[in-house]
This record gives sequence, structure tokens and C-alpha cells, in this order.
Amino acid sequence: MTDPRYSKLANLLINYSASLKKGERVLLDMIDVPDEFTVEMMRAVRAIGAIPLVEVRHSRITREIVRATDQAHASLVRDVELFRMRKVQAYIAIRGSHNANESSDVASDKMALYSKALRPVLNYRVNKTRWCVLRWPTPSMAQAAGMSTEAFENFYFDVCTMDYGRMAKAMVPLRDRMSRADRVHITAPGTDLKFSIKGIGAILCEGARNIPDGEVFSCPLKNSVNGHIQFNTPTLYSGTRFENIRLEFKNGKIIKATGSNEKRLNEILDTDAGARYIGEFSLGFNPYIMSPMCDILFDEKIAGSLHFTPGQAYEVADNGNRSAVHWDMVLIQRPEWGGGEVRLDDEVIRRDGVFVPKDLQPLNPENLK
Repeated sequence: MTDPRYSKLANLLINYSASLKKGERVLLDMIDVPDEFTVEMMRAVRAIGAIPLVEVRHSRITREIVRATDQAHASLVRDVELFRMRKVQAYIAIRGSHNANESSDVASDKMALYSKALRPVLNYRVNKTRWCVLRWPTPSMAQAAGMSTEAFENFYFDVCTMDYGRMAKAMVPLRDRMSRADRVHITAPGTDLKFSIKGIGAILCEGARNIPDGEVFSCPLKNSVNGHIQFNTPTLYSGTRFENIRLEFKNGKIIKATGSNEKRLNEILDTDAGARYIGEFSLGFNPYIMSPMCDILFDEKIAGSLHFTPGQAYEVADNGNRSAVHWDMVLIQRPEWGGGEVRLDDEVIRRDGVFVPKDLQPLNPENLK
């Protein structure tokens, strides 16, 4: 018997996140996902008269694809993928992984080559389709979260099927404040960072593009970032885990990057010129996500967190930075993580992970659950 939660999640993704309509085409990109859920997704698409296009992938195969790639191969993959992406109005990716470190031994130059070659596909998907990306609960994810497989599955379906419409209404005042703001000042242990978001705007993330969701993002003016930031959560990028990353900025550029696996860290930041500039600044507040699990789709939504992102900027909140890299790094500011403040134009809007102004208090965990 198929888990009834599969049907509930599939219908949320098709009808709410992708807002799919009759006659539209959607690419379902299923990576290490049970066949039963892929079937539920296809049925949910067909139930509204839309057309599913299905790709089934496995992370171990993807490792081999990238491990021995070259320019001719990567360019061919790009052309095929881009042709297909242009044929759909929506894209939904469900990304499971039996081993989160599957690509950790892929050479950095191969990873960079493949990422650069495939960037036009990602750009088209982000800017030209209605897209949504989420993980699939696996024992590997449960282990990273320090939970049993059953407990993690229960947590996953609870957080992924929460009332995102209610959350969206509570986000509007934060979006409006960030859209009007000029100066941002972030402080925390090891962190004193200033930049401007003037004229960039801010975007609600209310369950349409990511599941789970719960953030409002903007972007620093490219050359405005000065100071330093010490991230206090682990991060996984291209199959490699990093901890204690510290970035130092001068006029927007990362001039010094330290942390575990420092050589690999700087290799990624040297992928291209844009990788040492910032492409996103965001505040996270999902009330069900309280601790990191080294999975960015969850960690960037942690209540009381923010993330700061070397690399590519989104066109919807754009500072012009372009890169094959987009690496969300997370700082939690709740008291048990060291605390901290976020100021917009000298006003404290969040202290120790709690929103202070009255119009933002509905985003605090006790008011969202």
C-alpha cells in the first residue's frame, strides 16, 4: 500500500507550488526517489489534465557522469537538457541521496567544468519556468539530523505539508521592510558585516520554489559588502562537508576564506570571478526547523537564521553577479548558538533570532505553528 502522505505531498507540489494548469507540461526530475512516489506525482499531474515528462536519476550514476567529464561531453549534456527544459512550463525536482558525500572524490576541476557548462540550463529553469525543489527523506538524511529513520520521515512530511498560505501572509511586512531598506548590519560572535540592499527588492519564499520553505531574500549591492562573517553551521557543497567557514570582505569581494578543508573551499571560490562576490542575503524562520542537518534546503530555513551566498544572484533580486557557484552558508543567531542582531537602517529587526518590531512578530516560531 502506498503511504497516503505521498498523495498529500504530490498534490501540494502540483496544485500549490507549481500551480500547474490543464495542458501545461512539467518536468519531474526524480533522484533516488521511490517509484511509488514518482507514480503519485505523475497521477497528480494527469489528474488536472497536465502532461508529465519524467527523468529518473541516481546520485551514484551522476557521480560517474561528472567524474570523467570533458568539455565536449558537458556541452552535449547542456544542449540536450536545455532543449528539454525549453519544452516545459514547470519543473519539479525531488532529490534523494543514499550518500550525501557521493561526489566528494570528484576532482574540483571536473566539478567546475560541469557546473559552468550546465549553468545555462539552471538559468533557464530558474528564470523561465515555475520550479520547485525539495529533498526526499532517506536514512542518510535521518543520520545527518541525528534522528531515527521513522522520526525523520514524520518530521519531513509535517514540515513539507505545513500551511504555507498562512506563513505567506506573515512574510509580507518583512518583505516590505527589506524592499525599502538601504543599510544592513549583521553582528554575532565572530561577525561584524555591513552592506547595502538599496533598490534590490525582496522576495517571499512561501512554498512555491522550495519545500520546506520559510525565508525572505534580497541581495547586497555587489561592491558594498565589508567586514567579516563566521558561519556556525556545517555546510555541504559538491559532496564535501565544510565547518567553521569564515569569510572576510573588502568592497564586496571575499579576500580571505578559512575553515575546514580550506584548499577545497578556496578552489570552489575560485571557480570563476563571481564566486567571490555575494548573490543572496536571506532571513530564515521556518518554525519546525530548529537544527542544522547539513542539507541546505532545510538549513537555510532554520528559525532564527540567516544565509549569505557566494556566487550567482537571482534575476528577481539581482545585483548583476554571475557565477557557476551559488553556495548558501548559514548563520544561526538564537541564544544557544551565540545570539546576534540584524539591523536595517540602524533599526534592530531581529535580536537573538527573535523578530522585534510588532509587525514582524507573527514570524516568530510560537506564532507560526
